[in-house]
Amino acid sequence: MSELLTMGKALNAGLRRALADDDKVIVMGEDIGRLGGVFRITDGLIDEFGAPRIIDTPLAESGIMGTAVGLAFRGFRPVVEIQFDGFVYPAFDQIVCQVAKLHYRTRGNVTMPITVRIPWAGGVGAAEHHSESPEAYFVHTSGLRVVAVSNPQDAYMMLRQAIACDDPVVFFEPKRLYHTKDEVDLGADIADAAPMGLARVVRAGTDVTLLAYGAQVATALDAATAADDEGTSIEVIDLRSISPVDYPTVTASVRKTGRVVVTHEAAREAGVGAELIASITEKCFHYLEAAPERVTGHDIPYPPAKLEKHHLPDLDRILDAVDRVLERPNSLSGVES
Repeated sequence: MSELLTMGKALNAGLRRALADDDKVIVMGEDIGRLGGVFRITDGLIDEFGAPRIIDTPLAESGIMGTAVGLAFRGFRPVVEIQFDGFVYPAFDQIVCQVAKLHYRTRGNVTMPITVRIPWAGGVGAAEHHSESPEAYFVHTSGLRVVAVSNPQDAYMMLRQAIACDDPVVFFEPKRLYHTKDEVDLGADIADAAPMGLARVVRAGTDVTLLAYGAQVATALDAATAADDEGTSIEVIDLRSISPVDYPTVTASVRKTGRVVVTHEAAREAGVGAELIASITEKCFHYLEAAPERVTGHDIPYPPAKLEKHHLPDLDRILDAVDRVLERPNSLSGVES
């Protein structure tokens, strides 16, 4: 039962299915009820499931997360919507100090099946606090799963998987992809789907491994198509989960190609790309033919809308990094991407 859906509609369908399957699932956040959320991801859910399960909260992210912790203690599965990525910081204390640690602190007696949905990253002409990429903070925090979707099918299925998971999941949704469309199998069962922790090879190749997640997967695929015209074969991997990372899939590709480029929108310094490259170097040192490269956002506060195209990693910056790992003479050797 496949339908052509936008990513936004796919997320809505995933929430609806999770709410229907388990009456312990509760959705909560700012303006998610009658308004249906700023991005309309929760549109119509309050009419179907009622105010007790679709809860409009005060504008207080710390309070929202604290309430979710209490609900999880009582056996519920809260799904928290953070209205914009930059608004998660007031909830950071609750997520890092409570949500991530209570299972360990209680010696496994308490689970925190909380899903934190975050509309995330740039490309929509918004300023700071509305175009942030805070994933590295949560990747650094033991006790959290961190995933990022890149297409409507994963948005639908991985959200259902996250809600069903007994671990807390930080669920990043690239807001600039909310209106992209693709076929979504609404009849698919969680048991038959690939686990949300597995990476996916979305384009096979032999010369360079290109790792991406979220909206950067589409950019990576565009770069691979352009490189193919020049005779360069790029293998593109959608990581899907950035904590934990599916290193068996990643290392199998790197050992085949001998070269790796990582791209993400977040800042370069101490970003997910740095950890990926460190781990790949440890696991694949003798297979590498060149130093790995990062193509990232710049180490600055998110710029004004008119400048964000210079901040977001694009096809040209990725292809230049590909040239560098292939040691081509026309590459900008030594220039940060």
